[in-house]
Amino acid sequence: MNDFKLKLILSLLGGVVFAFLFILLAFALPVKKEEAIIIQPKSQLDAISKAVQERLER
Repeated sequence: MNDFKLKLILSLLGGVVFAFLFILLAFALPVKKEEAIIIQPKSQLDAISKAVQERLER
């Protein structure tokens, strides 16, 4: 087989394999970050701190 044809076929095959791999990864990995478990404040200071942080985020 011609060396050029062999390189062309191997390049195309490698491209298809890598494309398939990235398509599989796109479906396997989550797109949206799920919400973390919300920890309830244990003290009044924690509640105030959380309220201030939420207010600053807006």
